[in-house]
Amino acid sequence: MHTTTITALPDIPYATPALTSDREHLVRAGDHLWRVQDASGRILGHLRIAAEPLGLRYRAERLHLASGAFRLIGEFWTADEAVQTLRYLR
Repeated sequence: MHTTTITALPDIPYATPALTSDREHLVRAGDHLWRVQDASGRILGHLRIAAEPLGLRYRAERLHLASGAFRLIGEFWTADEAVQTLRYLR
């Protein structure tokens, strides 16, 4: 039987991912978490780095105020794809 072990990310802050579009920018909110803001400063959601067996994944998340928990919108291989999801999801 083969088991897959997902390793935890180290407790060091990652560099802010570079985005190809200048429509949004990232503001650090934690070691592995950034707020995604549009040009006017409105928060669109959050971008989180998550470790997977095949490499780093970028999670697009939204904060659910009533529960105080993040809701996963989707996981992507690039930060740009995750941010684009937050851009078009209202």
